[in-house]
Amino acid sequence: MLGASVMSTLAGSASPETREFSEIMDAGAKIEKIGRGFGFTEGPVWHPDGYLIFSDIPADTLFAWTGNAMTRNYRKPSGHTNGNTLDRENRLIMCEHDGRVSRMEHDGKVTTLAERFEGKRLNSPNDVVVRSDGSLYFTDPPYGTTKEKEELGFYGVYRIPPAGGLVLLTKEFVRPNGLAFSPDEKKLYVADSQENIVKVFPVNKDGTLGAGKLFANMKSPGVDGAADGMKVDVKGNLYFTGPAGVWVYAPSGKLLGKITPPEVPANVAWGDSDYKTLYMTARTGLYRVRLKIAGIRTGGLR
Repeated sequence: MLGASVMSTLAGSASPETREFSEIMDAGAKIEKIGRGFGFTEGPVWHPDGYLIFSDIPADTLFAWTGNAMTRNYRKPSGHTNGNTLDRENRLIMCEHDGRVSRMEHDGKVTTLAERFEGKRLNSPNDVVVRSDGSLYFTDPPYGTTKEKEELGFYGVYRIPPAGGLVLLTKEFVRPNGLAFSPDEKKLYVADSQENIVKVFPVNKDGTLGAGKLFANMKSPGVDGAADGMKVDVKGNLYFTGPAGVWVYAPSGKLLGKITPPEVPANVAWGDSDYKTLYMTARTGLYRVRLKIAGIRTGGLR
């Protein structure tokens, strides 16, 4: 059943690479499956009213998980929305695979924030984060379009300033995907799904990016999954979805361990009142696990 709510403890695993990983996740922590029957889940974000919003891209639907049941049609059609976040006013920001970045107003109306750059249509906006100054950063690979429909000829990372407009920050990626700020917002991490790497960029005072450098190499020949969505905890540890699971890195770039649900995850989000539950969207299912460090809060919750 599409969107069926389940509550089951699974044999998902944690693979500690270091002693530091025990400070993040208990050895006995259980991964729970809380939703099933979807096409491809993505874009989780915790709403301050106490529910998780996430995308089912093939179903062209946004769902809300309340803890007991799925709320169908939180938004349908959704423009085949992929990544989601909240802005400083807790309005939902959506990356629509159909070709735009949009915002759901408090009354439910949807406003277009970006759909063209220098007169050419965007490829397929994928994931988005909000900086504390209200600016939005998003990636634009081609996953939701076709080569024949592409107009730009590159796959960029962009910034939407608080006053509006669209600024191209870099077009050096093959397939830019997930992105996240460090807790102090002085660094921006960006995944390249085709190269299976994560780069880190210094963020300039005007919101533009300095020269990027390799932060994590997640190449895993023969293992299902790719560098995709990401989040950061309050201590600056990074949680990258990648081959087989969630790869956890220290701010130094040291791999601390992996969290491996039964399905390959595409994205993660912090949730619950203490922000210590890691929710994972993974193919046809929705999963969660309790951790010991709180995540960076989204939107107006900071």
